[in-house]
Amino acid sequence: MNHIFELEGVDYQLWLSRCQQGYRLHLGDEILVPLDFTHQGDGSGLLTIADSSEPVRFAIDGDTIHLHIRGRTRVLRYRDPLLAHSLVKKDAGLLVARAPMPGVVVKTSVLPGDQISAGSALMVIESMKLESVIRAPQDGVVDRIHLSEGESFKHGAVLVTIKEEGH
Repeated sequence: MNHIFELEGVDYQLWLSRCQQGYRLHLGDEILVPLDFTHQGDGSGLLTIADSSEPVRFAIDGDTIHLHIRGRTRVLRYRDPLLAHSLVKKDAGLLVARAPMPGVVVKTSVLPGDQISAGSALMVIESMKLESVIRAPQDGVVDRIHLSEGESFKHGAVLVTIKEEGH
């Protein structure tokens, strides 16, 4: 699964794959380099990129990572890839949860009219034999469930529509 990090206002979609040297870092469709990280405890470690190793210090505060490397501190914000695919339509007071990848609906956890809180499980999907929970990005009321259990869908398909509270 892709992971999304924001650095200085720009979103970067990353993922890791295993290789003999540890992992390969992918940025979008491009394979950047082999990389490895050795955690040394107490917010420090050794980051190896290609054949070059750098000591790093880090602090994690919720979804924010403060990373100090090569004499400079950077602030990374992790964005949940499942929530990043949600789209708010403010004028209509609706929010839609979209499919982050193609797959099939395994289980629906809510019904139209259900009051939900941010983070509530909306449905479980399966993609490439991996189950993922689609969660509500904010409080609201379930307006419509677009797919039934067992139905397949494409990347970006609307799964659930949520009414913002007060609409």
